[in-house]
Amino acid sequence: MLTLRPYQREAVDAVYRHLRQRDDHPCVVIPTGGGKTPVIATICRDAVELWQGRVIVLAHVKELLEQTVDKLRTVCPELPVGVYSAGLGKRDTGYAVTVAGIQSVYHKADLLGPADLVLVDEAHMIPLEGDGMYRQFLLDARRLNPQMRTIGLTATPFRLKSGSICTPDGILNAVCYEVSVKELIRDGYLSPLKSKAGQQKADISRVHVRGGEFVADELEDLMDDNQLVESACREIVAQTQERRACLVFASGVRHGGHIQRVLEKLGVACGFVTGDTPPLERELLLKEFREGKLKYLVNVNVLTTGFDAPHIDCVALLRPTMSPGLYYQMVGRGFRLSPGKQDCLVLDFGGNVLRHGPVDQLRVPDASQKSEGGKAPAKECPGCRALIAAGFALCPECGHEFNVRETSTHGATAATDGILSGQVTLTSHRVSATRYSVHIKRGADETAPRTMRVDYEIGLYRTKSEWVCFEHDGFARMKALAWWRKRTRLPFPSSSEEAVGIAQQGLLAEPHEITVRAVAGETFDRIVEYKLGAIPEVPGAVDPADDFDRSEPENEPVFANDDIPF
Repeated sequence: MLTLRPYQREAVDAVYRHLRQRDDHPCVVIPTGGGKTPVIATICRDAVELWQGRVIVLAHVKELLEQTVDKLRTVCPELPVGVYSAGLGKRDTGYAVTVAGIQSVYHKADLLGPADLVLVDEAHMIPLEGDGMYRQFLLDARRLNPQMRTIGLTATPFRLKSGSICTPDGILNAVCYEVSVKELIRDGYLSPLKSKAGQQKADISRVHVRGGEFVADELEDLMDDNQLVESACREIVAQTQERRACLVFASGVRHGGHIQRVLEKLGVACGFVTGDTPPLERELLLKEFREGKLKYLVNVNVLTTGFDAPHIDCVALLRPTMSPGLYYQMVGRGFRLSPGKQDCLVLDFGGNVLRHGPVDQLRVPDASQKSEGGKAPAKECPGCRALIAAGFALCPECGHEFNVRETSTHGATAATDGILSGQVTLTSHRVSATRYSVHIKRGADETAPRTMRVDYEIGLYRTKSEWVCFEHDGFARMKALAWWRKRTRLPFPSSSEEAVGIAQQGLLAEPHEITVRAVAGETFDRIVEYKLGAIPEVPGAVDPADDFDRSEPENEPVFANDDIPF
């Protein structure tokens, strides 16, 4: 007997509720690794056993067909199940449930016969326009039975070029149920993720965009640079010493072969599969990878959907993409749980995490946007090359002012960005120098309070900044008081200009290290900890406690993660 997880039961109930209450065609959204197949099996069983219906299940890769057939035969052994797929060597007809490869049946709806339900796995493959295989089959099947209902299941209910796959006049019309990646990780049904960007950087701005995606040949030429490949491979090997299985996505066949050769030169065995890999060789490589005999596997466009290897605990993205769906599908190979697996590390060498944002907050593309994909969630400062949130009008690193026409460029960076919204990253940096200046809010009038801007140099052309609000009131002033008391015994300054003068005289404790808190999906990073040198001795200075304004709280406040006040 099949026992569904709570969210799977909710999904099935939502489908039935939709079919009873509406006359159109629903879609279920469950993340990769969340178990769409048990939902499909349950609907098939109920349709046949409770309502004496006929069901066709469609998918576009044989791995998905095999999963569906295996699950149906395991949980519903009494259910008559046929398979129609050239790839699986089966051409069954006349069954209550037929699992079919769309390539094999798109022009054979008459042969399969009338159906009451058609379930489409990976339903984002259905195009909104044109005469694709899914559209042809579904239109022909509806002529055989005008009352037939279509149910889609997918992890990504959108397409890069056309946006949402559910439209009032489309094949699918509404999402009836959705559960998020974050919910399933929280409840223990998916593996936690963490991400790290590569050290070497490719200038993706040099690659043209066509049809909403990077031009393939240009992208491969860029990513196949010797220095980039060798740096990425060294980093992959270093980061996966304690990991069990690493799946690598390459930007093309030539690039993938290059990655394989460099990894093997570094002393690790590595497989390589493409769309042209002979079937027997491909099956052997995938079997060795699944069984743990092969730790590294490079692929080009063949393992984004339907490939199930739960022990994958590292996904290396050496393929930049403009498609949020492809980004999600690549990362999704690491979602599944496996005994002994603590999490999945996503090594992003293509700037995908910064380009698309947290994987659980992907935006549905707007078909009206330009082919460049609209406004990106991050951008690169042309002044200091810092990667910052797209909302900044002023670069917090170097002060560069952006105008509305400036575009972003992306690539692998030395920074870390959270791959799940709300994911907190704490990073410590040694401080090589500190600069203090008076900051005037952009567009403010002459009476507006000034702040003291503090820039911490943490590497070559890299800084982190904060703003101390001596001239403000309330909470901002409280923060400034606490900040000052940790660094000097001098009285609290009356203005930002006075504070800067004191700091530039070397009368504040010197910062040696800062800790930066970044939260994926939020605009601003925050400096949350400092390692300071000794407070300078100043003749005649009073103890800061004697100078402290007793109208303020005596204890240093615990500050929330508020926005920078400018």
